[in-house]
Amino acid sequence: MPADQVPGRHLRIDQLIDEAPADAWQRLSCGNGAKGPRIYDWAAAKLPANIVFDPDPPTHHRWVMARRSISDPGEIAYYLAYAPVGVDIPELVRVAGSRWAIEECFQAAKNECGLDQYEVRRYTGWYRHITLAMLAHAVLTALAAQDCEAANGAAETDQPSSRSPWQRYGACLTLSCPTPGPMTTDACMP
Repeated sequence: MPADQVPGRHLRIDQLIDEAPADAWQRLSCGNGAKGPRIYDWAAAKLPANIVFDPDPPTHHRWVMARRSISDPGEIAYYLAYAPVGVDIPELVRVAGSRWAIEECFQAAKNECGLDQYEVRRYTGWYRHITLAMLAHAVLTALAAQDCEAANGAAETDQPSSRSPWQRYGACLTLSCPTPGPMTTDACMP
């Protein structure tokens, strides 16, 4: 018996995908990109249930998926998925395609907010840095969306005043704290 067919031996994912029959591949779109739909050939197979972790009957299934480029069939990406019972392959492909947007978000957070610029030794410091960097990225994204909405409604000359403490000053943003009005001595007296 060949070494790769010994019971209990683990096979590499690329070897399993190489052995996939031709009818296992489906041409599906994983979402829209900058140049339209991102279409690839996909192969997906449900993995056997794990008797240690999965209840009987299982509520979720594990999947192995492969994405093959149409223009270069040698370019293959691999995915592991864990999805509720009843999810079909096009839905798995759509979710796998959403990974691109998440990677773009993290790359933007690294470039704009220093997400990857931490040198900490403890979890608490790391957690604080990551949380603040992602919060800063969320604020910048919300402000960019506001600017886009304002640009789309450029016909309006008077923009409504914002009650947010975040105020634009030229090209920068500042936090402004409202100052209390002048106090009279009568206001302080009981």
